Amino acid sequence: MPRMAKLLLKLQAVAAADRRHGPGPGPGSGSSSNRRHPLLPRHAPAAATRFVPACLALCLLALAAAATTLALALTLQNHRLGPTDPSSSAAISPRGGFAVVINTWRRPALLRRSVAHYAACGGVDTVHVVWSEPRPPPETMRGGVLGLNGTRRGGAAVRFEINDADSLNNRFRPIRGLAADAVFSVDDDLIVPCSTLRFAFSVWQSAPSAMVGFVPRMHWLTNPRGSEEEYRYGSWRSVWWTGTYSMVLSKASFFHKKYLDMYTNQMLPSIRKYVNENRNCEDIAMAFLVANATGAPPVWVQGRIFEIGSSGISSLKGHGLQRSRCLNAFTAMYGHMPLVATTVKAVDSRRSWFW
Repeated sequence: MPRMAKLLLKLQAVAAADRRHGPGPGPGSGSSSNRRHPLLPRHAPAAATRFVPACLALCLLALAAAATTLALALTLQNHRLGPTDPSSSAAISPRGGFAVVINTWRRPALLRRSVAHYAACGGVDTVHVVWSEPRPPPETMRGGVLGLNGTRRGGAAVRFEINDADSLNNRFRPIRGLAADAVFSVDDDLIVPCSTLRFAFSVWQSAPSAMVGFVPRMHWLTNPRGSEEEYRYGSWRSVWWTGTYSMVLSKASFFHKKYLDMYTNQMLPSIRKYVNENRNCEDIAMAFLVANATGAPPVWVQGRIFEIGSSGISSLKGHGLQRSRCLNAFTAMYGHMPLVATTVKAVDSRRSWFW
């Protein structure tokens, strides 16, 4: 930037000299300082002679202004990402934190990694591991996951929520003594960076009755022109193509803890029975529950999440067809389709140039 300033000053001095002395005398003059500009025609008018350096100076000034604006934007961006970030762990009081509920099934290495990550994130009050395996967690597992005295050094408290029966509905059972209102439900093979998690929590705080998450999906009418309302399940590809979604899956989403009690004790028992029999669609059931209670769509948060395990049931053949059956079965049980479609996406403008 200093070199640019010196160059601009020189150009401005040249332009000022041209304005004071004009284009200079004819070819017969002996003064070299008053010679005509070598790039101009021999008989160029004085106005054209003055125009060239002035235009060049204006162009360079515009480039300098653009460079200054860019540097200022980068500086402000770095300040926003620094320690003064209002969503940092230092700015979140314990009363305003959230609980992480991890659903796991026979993947101890992934569970240890997942618990270690979330327990260290700022804003996390407690980490609850939903355990539905036939045998209780062995002592080696408890020691590896819980650490000393049931807590991780410098992190949140970790607890096992042990269930007697194996059921996907267990991930939505009420948790005793849960102090935080916000629950982040996540699978043991998904890692959400702490900064992204805190941003999603701040979004949830602005809409605490909604589901706020990272994995959007959509329900589509099988035949939009037909008289019968039959639905098909729209995967991520359809969301990406249309920008429309009506669900955020509970494999990585925030919701209010009251929905745990509503799912277990108030939702239609036939839906929980369907989930048990088909071993699928508990996430769709929760999406139906929240949409039916609020009459509003969920909120999709833009953010990178990382799968650290192998492919799950979503990669199995016929998965989409089974999910479509769930949509239609639950719609029949409710007597209507409660899901609400939307195109709204929450983006952290501090970390994105285009939003």
